[in-house]
Amino acid sequence: MSIQSLAGLRIANTRALRQASSLTRLLEAEGAEVLHYPTIAIEPCADSPEFDAALMELAAGRFDWLVMTSVNTVYILADRLNELGIYRVQVDQSNTKVAAVGSATAAAVREELALSVDLLPHEYVAESLAASLEVGKGSRVFLPQSTIARPTLVKALRRAGAEVTAVAAYQTVVGHGGDDLPQHFWRGDVDVVVFTSASAVHNFVTRLKAESGDAGMLCDVAVACIGPMTAEAARRHELSVQVVAENRTVEGLVSSLKAYFAGYRGLPFGRR
Repeated sequence: MSIQSLAGLRIANTRALRQASSLTRLLEAEGAEVLHYPTIAIEPCADSPEFDAALMELAAGRFDWLVMTSVNTVYILADRLNELGIYRVQVDQSNTKVAAVGSATAAAVREELALSVDLLPHEYVAESLAASLEVGKGSRVFLPQSTIARPTLVKALRRAGAEVTAVAAYQTVVGHGGDDLPQHFWRGDVDVVVFTSASAVHNFVTRLKAESGDAGMLCDVAVACIGPMTAEAARRHELSVQVVAENRTVEGLVSSLKAYFAGYRGLPFGRR
């Protein structure tokens, strides 16, 4: 196998369908065959008047910062703005600055919301992001997020003196559809499973069990994680993690996979 290629590998992409394409394109460009097994589906909260009220305030220019912490948040916010009849130009003209966590989130902000990104921190650490925003007493921050979001960022911003409107915008549920991954595991023709969030790991195990599988089916399969928190979640489910991306992006994940398999001749694990 070429050091520059993942040719000959069959890799399971566990991302939500709306997000899967960017990782799939990168893997296929390196010669991998990609199976899709979405473990996450993103759904708007059934009834969220707080979210709608905050979006109205956003359009009226009542926030100093809009903080987008994931691509999923961007999608949900864009969809709800459309449903409420709020035009992107209203948000753009509100003079609210936008902070995005990660290059993929920043790209989604530009593409889905047609907004410029004013702050893209190099590292997503809550305290670091709060400091980068340079918020102070009286600063108003809008933070739409998942129902299972950790409170670390909100606490850091409030310690800095900001008035934070943290609203549950969406919920993460177990995904469905895609390829019949349990059957592929039984045949022993899966080489790698990739995870890009802790939620993806938890839901993967849940979905696999519901489809008559279990984590033991991955004994000869490499597990690749986008960062240490995702890897920790995988280990809690007794999955053996071989690859942890140093750069917490899908590009970094693919690069780490290539580096890991560079020393192999022929196919690894179950199919070598």
